[in-house]
Amino acid sequence: MENFDTPVAFALGWGVGLCLIGGLMTPRADWYAQLRKPTWQPPGWLFGPAWTIILGLSAWGGVIAWEAARGPADERAILILFAVNGVFHLLWSPLFFKAQRPDWALAEVPFLWGSILALVAGLWPIAPAAAQLSLPYLAWVSFAAVLNWAVVRLNPRPVLA
Repeated sequence: MENFDTPVAFALGWGVGLCLIGGLMTPRADWYAQLRKPTWQPPGWLFGPAWTIILGLSAWGGVIAWEAARGPADERAILILFAVNGVFHLLWSPLFFKAQRPDWALAEVPFLWGSILALVAGLWPIAPAAAQLSLPYLAWVSFAAVLNWAVVRLNPRPVLA
């Protein structure tokens, strides 16, 4: 294990951690099945693979940025960007699924979206390729935000269990 790459380990931990925790915080209960959803919502089975690919690309970007870092200030910025994004990423599912409040989750979306935009903007000067690997994440969350908005619009009152 002497050749174990620390940035790769952190990137794997970030990506796998967000996928696992997000998945655990996304129960498919009767409550969710009863929500009215737009006809253009992707099938449920697509979300897991999509998040895995998207977060994997972003984590890969983190490794690229870390390797391109010009010193401790860049490394600290990279860690802060990914940590802040991780917090906002992990807040959405509990609000939507655990609290059963799509409206609260929608209110959290600008913070998540902003943290991804900050990730892209903050990584760009360090390694443009790293920033570009987070663009699918930004696009998917943009789509998910519109989907979240549609669910709130179709279910005007919170549906509580």
